[in-house]
Amino acid sequence: MLAKRNAENRVCIAEAGAIPLLVKLLSSPDLCTQEHAVTALLNLSIHDGNKGKIVNCGAIGPIVEVLKNGSMEARENAAATLFSLSVVDDNKVTIGASGAIPALVNLLRDGSLRGKKDAATALFNLSIYQGNKPKAVRAQVVPPLMQLLKDPSLDMVDEALAILAILATHPEGRAAISHASAAPVLVELIRTGSPRNKENAAAVLLALCLHDPVQTALVRQLGAYGPLTELAKSGTARGRRKAGTLIDHMNKGASRAYEKV
Repeated sequence: MLAKRNAENRVCIAEAGAIPLLVKLLSSPDLCTQEHAVTALLNLSIHDGNKGKIVNCGAIGPIVEVLKNGSMEARENAAATLFSLSVVDDNKVTIGASGAIPALVNLLRDGSLRGKKDAATALFNLSIYQGNKPKAVRAQVVPPLMQLLKDPSLDMVDEALAILAILATHPEGRAAISHASAAPVLVELIRTGSPRNKENAAAVLLALCLHDPVQTALVRQLGAYGPLTELAKSGTARGRRKAGTLIDHMNKGASRAYEKV
């Protein structure tokens, strides 16, 4: 509680040597003790100066074990702690190498609503590092992301699209998204989604189409020209740019197809 409410306390508690003791408690057989320890580390990690201390104490592995096997609240806070630590770029590599990504995908798929949100924010941050993108894809992150797109009642469409937009910059990500039959869902989001939904949906579709003529033809068949034209006129700056580029690409593809006839 002291670390949660006061920034100065986060510094004092860390300087008093609490972090190594809390890391040891993560391996306690008592689930309640694990929960309190990971929650305290989450609160301490909010202070930037503590992030390195937590990682240097060997906390990542035990945090991942809590993420895999702890109570639901402990798993939620473990995911939130990994997100907090992953703000530091070097930590993205360390966390990605720890086995955290499959555990986060499991929480995204099977967790409570808060657990899903904590997992999504951690996966988004970790996937910024190029080496973590194929790890997320191989951990089967795309199917639960697609499920979130199809179930707006969970209010996680923004988060799912943001992760897909990052994964679509990697070949394995594009292959998995295409395999999940994402195009119809993405076109519908460009038609009916929020401005941010439309922007990220267009970004994903553009990445797919630039690398796959089959996807380009499919998007054209799905009637994407209308919603893309509207987005190119009235979307966010990034949305307008993505939509305009995708329209140009589709037009070139249509011209080439016509020339072959």
